[in-house]
Amino acid sequence: MSRLPPFAIEHLATPVAWSDTQGVLQGCNAAFARWLDAGARRLAGMHLAHLDAEAPRLAELLARLPSAGDEPVAARRVRLQAPSGIERRADLWLTRQPSGVLIEARPLDEQHGDSLTRLPDALHAALQGLAHEVRNPLAGLRGAAQLLARRNRDDADAQRYVEVMLHECDRLGALVDRLLNPASGQAMVPINVHQVLERVRLLAEAAAQHEGGARLLRDYDPSLPELVADADRLTQAVWNLVRNALEAGARQVRLRTRAERNVLIGERAHRLALRVEVEDDGCGVSDDLAERIFLPLVSGRADGTGLGLTLVQQVAREHGGQLSCRSRPGHTLFTLLLPVD
Repeated sequence: MSRLPPFAIEHLATPVAWSDTQGVLQGCNAAFARWLDAGARRLAGMHLAHLDAEAPRLAELLARLPSAGDEPVAARRVRLQAPSGIERRADLWLTRQPSGVLIEARPLDEQHGDSLTRLPDALHAALQGLAHEVRNPLAGLRGAAQLLARRNRDDADAQRYVEVMLHECDRLGALVDRLLNPASGQAMVPINVHQVLERVRLLAEAAAQHEGGARLLRDYDPSLPELVADADRLTQAVWNLVRNALEAGARQVRLRTRAERNVLIGERAHRLALRVEVEDDGCGVSDDLAERIFLPLVSGRADGTGLGLTLVQQVAREHGGQLSCRSRPGHTLFTLLLPVD
């Protein structure tokens, strides 16, 4: 293991360790040692089983590693027992290397870890209050859209956009109902994911005409199978991603779909998943926000609520999928992986 890890790993803020193929720790970086409140020398030579608060979970992870290749094995919310007796929780990624196993830990904050999966109670109460306030103007908007539809019966373009307005009023009404009653929601039914993307494209075109005109490009795989999903929730999720791109100054936004085979989402392996990508050429995500953008109330804009990406991540989880992001100035790519079971 003398070649592992590269020198740069020692200076990472992410806790990283490396072991032999049997699970005996050979070393770790300073972040890993601090996280477990133990010296790096004390951890060296220790078997992963001695850190496993859910034994034999780590041993099972090691056994699942492929014999070759660099495909990682992931485990969510793993409980580790530090030598001092304190307990830590983290998402772990194990990757086979030529001379052993690389272990990357992404700690879950003990105080705020649940914020990744649900909004705090106080915030939820505030959203319920907001939902009550939204209902009346939403009904007025729907009434105005119906009036426009009657007055423009012979204008095909106007009818198309009025239809979008009515559909969005109904969808927002359903969202309000969900805020007031989180247990409610539409049943999952087979849908064509491209119908969702086309709905989002119409919304984006209307917004782009109003805000300055970004180009909306489509790169669809027409052979994709149907997906069992909540179409309204997926529409909201993808629209949030596209709207973020428009607000980041993108001049071009691309909607892309592909099939992904033999994919690991969390700890579950899936033979087939749909990959939905929203790619833009906007200003990108700043480095200081990159690791926090999916947390509630974190926003890169002064007028942002910080709830958009949290909602997208929640919708991904409702569908058994995951959301990821890669960003640099001039190129941002959000990817939704949605399993087809």
